[in-house]
Amino acid sequence: MTFDVTFIFFSNRWRMNNGDVDLTSDRYSMVGGNLVINNPDKQKDAGIYYCLASNNYGMVRSTEATLSFGYLDPFPPEERPEVRVKEGKGMVLLCDPPYHFPDDLSYRWLLNEFPVFITMDKRRFVSQTNGNLYRARLCRHTFLCFVSSLFTKSVFSKFIPLIPLPERTTKPYPADIVVQFKDVYALMGQNVTLECFALGNPVPDIRWRKVLEPMPSTAEISTSGAVLKIFNIQLEDEGTYECEAENIRGKDKHHGRIYVQAFPEWVEHINDTEVDIGSDLYWPCVATGKPIPTIRWLKNGYSYHKGELRLYDVTFENAGMYQCIAENTHGVIYANAELKILGQKRTTSLAPTFEMNPMKKKILAAKGGRVIIECKPKAAPKPKFSWSKGTEWLVNSSRILIWEDGSLEINNITRNDGGIYTCFAENNRGKANSTGTLVITDPTRIILAPINADITVGENATMQCAASFDPALDLTFIWSFNGYVIDFNKENIHYQRNFMLDSNGELLIRNAQLKHAGRYTCTAQTIVDNSSASADLVVRGPPGPPGGLRIEDIRATSVALTWSRGSDNHSPISKYNIQTKTILSDDWKDAKTDPPIIEGNMEAARAVDLIPWMEYEFRVVATNTLGIGEPSIPSNKIKTDGAAPNVAPSDVGGGGGSNRELTITWPLSREYHYGNNFGYIVAFKPFDGEEWKKVTVTNPDTGRYVHKDETMRPSTAFQVKVKAFNNKGDGPYSLTAVINSAQDAPSEAPAEVGVKVLSSSEISVHWEHVVEKIVESYQVSSIFIKLNTFIHKYISIKLKLDMVTINCILLRVTAPSQPPRIISSIRSGSRYIITWDHVVALSNESTVTGYKVLYRPDGQHDGKLYSTHKHSIEVPIPRDGEYVVEVRAHSDGGDGVVSQVKISGKPVIEDTFQLCTYDYVIYLTNKSFNTCHIFSFNHNCTKKS
Repeated sequence: MTFDVTFIFFSNRWRMNNGDVDLTSDRYSMVGGNLVINNPDKQKDAGIYYCLASNNYGMVRSTEATLSFGYLDPFPPEERPEVRVKEGKGMVLLCDPPYHFPDDLSYRWLLNEFPVFITMDKRRFVSQTNGNLYRARLCRHTFLCFVSSLFTKSVFSKFIPLIPLPERTTKPYPADIVVQFKDVYALMGQNVTLECFALGNPVPDIRWRKVLEPMPSTAEISTSGAVLKIFNIQLEDEGTYECEAENIRGKDKHHGRIYVQAFPEWVEHINDTEVDIGSDLYWPCVATGKPIPTIRWLKNGYSYHKGELRLYDVTFENAGMYQCIAENTHGVIYANAELKILGQKRTTSLAPTFEMNPMKKKILAAKGGRVIIECKPKAAPKPKFSWSKGTEWLVNSSRILIWEDGSLEINNITRNDGGIYTCFAENNRGKANSTGTLVITDPTRIILAPINADITVGENATMQCAASFDPALDLTFIWSFNGYVIDFNKENIHYQRNFMLDSNGELLIRNAQLKHAGRYTCTAQTIVDNSSASADLVVRGPPGPPGGLRIEDIRATSVALTWSRGSDNHSPISKYNIQTKTILSDDWKDAKTDPPIIEGNMEAARAVDLIPWMEYEFRVVATNTLGIGEPSIPSNKIKTDGAAPNVAPSDVGGGGGSNRELTITWPLSREYHYGNNFGYIVAFKPFDGEEWKKVTVTNPDTGRYVHKDETMRPSTAFQVKVKAFNNKGDGPYSLTAVINSAQDAPSEAPAEVGVKVLSSSEISVHWEHVVEKIVESYQVSSIFIKLNTFIHKYISIKLKLDMVTINCILLRVTAPSQPPRIISSIRSGSRYIITWDHVVALSNESTVTGYKVLYRPDGQHDGKLYSTHKHSIEVPIPRDGEYVVEVRAHSDGGDGVVSQVKISGKPVIEDTFQLCTYDYVIYLTNKSFNTCHIFSFNHNCTKKS
C-alpha cells in the first residue's frame, strides 16, 4: 500500500533527525514549500522533521513534526487453551493483543460465533486498557477477542473455550476489584476514562466518587458502573478518584489520582522590534502551562540563550531573526520576531572593559545545586569569552557550559567548585578580565517532613517541618496549600506558625474545615537554594451535597427522584432524606418516602403522600456518623398532577346575621384544592326537613354563604354540610352541623343615656334598662374622629342586663397629636430621601407603632401610600410638576397629625393643623350582632399645630 504525506510550511530547506532531506531524490518533492514524501517507508521515513526558512534578514526554524507508522500484527495462529473455572466464581479471559502501534486500540469480544458481540453490564466487562474480558458469573461458551485500530484492519484471536466446573454449593464471596485504574496524567481539554470492575457473588455494585471534592460536572458513569468518563477535563478536575465495589459479603475499594496538565500558552511573546544602537533591550517572553514551560531562544535558527533575554549596549551584530520557544512535556510553541538595530555604525571600536559592570565579588551556590556567573563587559565588536578557575582554564563539559553571552553555568556543584573565577573578554581592540569568588554553602534539606494526617471537622492538625541549612545563611519556611502560598496575615484564624522551635517551620491548622483538606507543601528556603516536602490532610466531616437531582414520573401524590452521590468526606453515608417546600411555607420539611428509610448506598427513591395539584421544590440531604451534610441544589419547581378532593371541610359553622338569614361558614385551605375549577357545594335543610337544598359556591376563596328567605322564622335550626369539588370530581361531605338562623334585632333603644366626665382619661356612662326578652347584653364604644374617618375603640362588650352604669378608663387610646418634624428632604440620584424626627406619644395617647407616607401630585388628593417603621423614606423624583409628601404617625388610636413637604426643587416644610374630637356611642347587641346607634356625645375639642 502506498500513499503520500504532506507537511505544510513555507520553506526552502528541510531536515529530518538533524540531517538534511535530499530534495533531489525522486522520493521527495516540494510544492509551495511543502514537503511531499512519495510512497513513504517505515524504515526510511520515520523520524522528526522541521524546516528552515531564510531570507536576507535571517533564518527561522519551524516547529517539529513526528512521522510515525501505525501497525497491528495478526494474532498468533495457535489455538487458545480452554479455561476451566469453578461455578460461582468470577473469571478473567486474557485478550493478549498482538504487537501494535499506537496503543489506541478498540476491544470487543465475540460469543460463540460472529457477529454476536458481548454486551457489557454488571456481570461482564471488557477493559479498553488491556482488552481482557471479566465475568462475574460463568456460562459454558466459547469466546474470541476482536481488536480494531484506527490505522489498520481489525484482527481476531482464536476461540477460547470456557468450561465451568460444577460445585455442590455456590458460596457467596465478597467483592474483589480486579480491574484497577492507575494514576493518570491528562492534558487539559482531553477526555479521560477510568475503569473499575469487581468479581464477587452476588454481583457487586460499583460506585464512584472524587475524594474530598464533588464530581466534575462533565463526568459520566456507564450503565454498568464500571467506567467513569470525564469529558473536556480541566485543571480543577485534578484529584484523587475512588471506586468502591460492594455486595452483601463485603466491599473493596481502589483509588488513583488524575493529574491534569496543560499545553504551553503564551502570556507575553516577542514581536518585531527596533532599538537604537548602543541601547539596552529586555525582550519579555512568558508562557504558562503545566508543568511550567521552560524558555529557550534561537537566533537565525541556532541555539542562542536560555531563560530571560536581556541585551546590553546592542550593536548591529545583535540584529537578526529571533525565536522564543516555550516547551514542556506536552508540547512546544514558537514566537518569531525580527530585531532591527537603528543608527550609524561606530567609526571607532571599543576594547572590552568591566568598569561599568564588574563581576560580583562573592557568588553563593549550594552543594549539589546550579549556579550561573554573569560576565557583562562593554566591548565593540562583541568579544570572545573564556574562563578560568585559579590557574585552570575551563572548557565546556557535562557540568560546565560557557554561554554565548559570556555567562558561566555550573551544574551538580561540589565543594571542589569553590574558588576564584575569572572571566576574560577579548576583541580586536584589546582584552580585559574580571574576577569573583564562588563560595559553596551547605545545601538546604528537609530533615523532618510533614506526614499525612486524618482528622474530623473542627479538630486541630499539626504539619511538622524541619530543615538543615548553612549556618551562615538565614532560613525561611514557606507553606503552600494545593499549590497556593498561605498568607498567614489573612488566614490567621485557621493557620498558625510555631515560632518556639529553632530551624522549625511547624504549621498548626486550627478548627479545620472540609475546605482545608488537601496537599500541604513546606518549603525551606535560603537566598541560595530551597527544599520542599509535602503531605496530605484528610478532613472527615458530614457529607457534601448530592448532585444531579432529577424529578421524574410525576403523579398526583408521588414523584420519583434520582441523584448522584456526593462526597462522603471520608465517613460513609448512612442515609438520605428528601425534603420539600411548597407555597404554603418557606420552610423545608422532610417528605415521606418509599422506601421509608433511604440507605446511604441508594441514589433513587419516591416521595409519597404529596398534595395533588401543588407546586413543589425538592432537595436531598445526606447524613453520616459525623452529622447532616449540606443539601443538594434545589430542583426546578414541579406541579403534581390533579386529583379529586379527598378531604372534607372541617369546623362548619355559622349563625347570626340579619333577620331572615341563614349564615353558613367553613375554613379555607389552599392545600386541599387538588385541581382546577375548585369550589364548594353547600347543602342545608331545616332540622326536621326531608329535602336537602344544595348551592354551588364557585369562588375558591369564599368560605361563607348567606341564604336569605323572607319566610324563614328567627332562630330556626338547620342541618348543614359542605363538600369541595374540582375538575377531577367531588370530595366527601363534612360532618353535619346544626346552625340557627338569625334572631330579630332589638326594637327598643336604651333611654336616659348620660355621660359624666370624671377626668381627662375617665368618664361615667349610664342608661335605663330595656325590657325586651331578646336583649342579651349592651355594648359601649368610643369613636375617635379624625379627618372625617371613624375608628371604633370598644371599651366593653356584653354588659349584664341589670348594669346601667359603667366607668370607662380611656387611657392611651387617642391618636398621636404631635406631627412628625421633617428634618430634611435631600435629592440623591433619581430619588428623594425624606427624614423626620420620631414622634413620642403623650401620656393620654397610644404608643406610635409606625408612620404612613402619602406621595401625591400637588393639588390632588390621591397618590401612593407607604407604611414604614423607619424615620425616613425614599420616593422617586417627580417627572412633571410638584409633588407633596405627607407624613403622619400611626398608633392603635389611629393616624396622627400630618406634616408635609413639597419636592421639585428646594424642600419646603409645612406644618398643618388638625381638629381632634372624641364621640362616645352606645350600641345594643344580641347573638345576631345587630346594633342600634343610640347616643353621641362630644367630650372635648382641641387644636394643635
